[in-house]
Amino acid sequence: MLSRTQLRSLEMMQPHRPLRKIKKSTTNQITSGKKRYDGSKRRRRRRIINQMEHYTRIQHAIAFIERRLQEPLNLTDIASEAGFSMYHFQRLFHAISGFTVQEYIRKRRLAEAAAELRETNDTVLRIAVSWQYGSQEAFTRAFAGYFGVTPAKYRKLQMSPMCQPRIDLADYGANIRGGLNMYKPETIEMAAIKIIGYNYRTNLSNESYFDEIPGFYEHFGRNEYFMRIPNKARPAFAYGIGHDYKDNGEFSYLIGEEVTAFAETEPGFSCFEIPAGKYAAFKVNSAPELGQNTWKYIYGTWLPNSNYERREGPDFEVTDVMNSSADKVNMTVYIPIR
Repeated sequence: MLSRTQLRSLEMMQPHRPLRKIKKSTTNQITSGKKRYDGSKRRRRRRIINQMEHYTRIQHAIAFIERRLQEPLNLTDIASEAGFSMYHFQRLFHAISGFTVQEYIRKRRLAEAAAELRETNDTVLRIAVSWQYGSQEAFTRAFAGYFGVTPAKYRKLQMSPMCQPRIDLADYGANIRGGLNMYKPETIEMAAIKIIGYNYRTNLSNESYFDEIPGFYEHFGRNEYFMRIPNKARPAFAYGIGHDYKDNGEFSYLIGEEVTAFAETEPGFSCFEIPAGKYAAFKVNSAPELGQNTWKYIYGTWLPNSNYERREGPDFEVTDVMNSSADKVNMTVYIPIR
């Protein structure tokens, strides 16, 4: 066994890097690690700011609604208050709040009307008109549908059921930590795409479109509308595009295929061009009825937490028909971003 003196002598004989190099290498490692840490902090901060901005803008729109509950309201003005397009605003509002815009307005008006029935002696007709109902009959139907009793009985019994309160996103936003795990979409630049398809009408209100759109695809296939599309570019892929949105929530949903060139179409069919630009592409492979979860995730979770903003243009989905079945749909959802 070597003595301590011999071990120390052997150690002194080992080649050593100059002290200056050791310091430089260590400094580089520390600097590199600090840059990565700082970069991560900045990205997280940007995500938090972006998310908070979405909540703040939606809250501005809610305040606008609350100030004008006793006045006519249209979605264009409300969306403008938040600085979003009408379509994007409706999607985002629903994903964050759980309500469609019209549903929130209706429930808030009925809640305020119920308070007046309890606290004032105003006639039912006056209260109905004050909260934007065209007649006492229309108000009574809406009131009974929501509370389960007529306005007169509600007042007589001095009921105090649960009413829709004003939404306040401040508390929700205050709890954001920015550590949310997100499914990352692919970000791609796309050229303009020409589509010929058949138009269906549906509505954002009460999420009816989630139930109706699968039926549109079934109708499109059963009637072999795909056989009436000329100049096909990708016959095995079906496009679904929401467009032509109205103030009352109605919109058109076009189902069609990509074409090499537009051509004269049959009644019910139309030509549509998807604009060129940057898109976030979300791949989905799930049961058809779970498709709504994808949209809720995109607008309620991913977009507010991402570093992107939604730009003008339609959302659309592309279904891989050959690799889909009645039990599982293989599709990609595209969101225009910047």
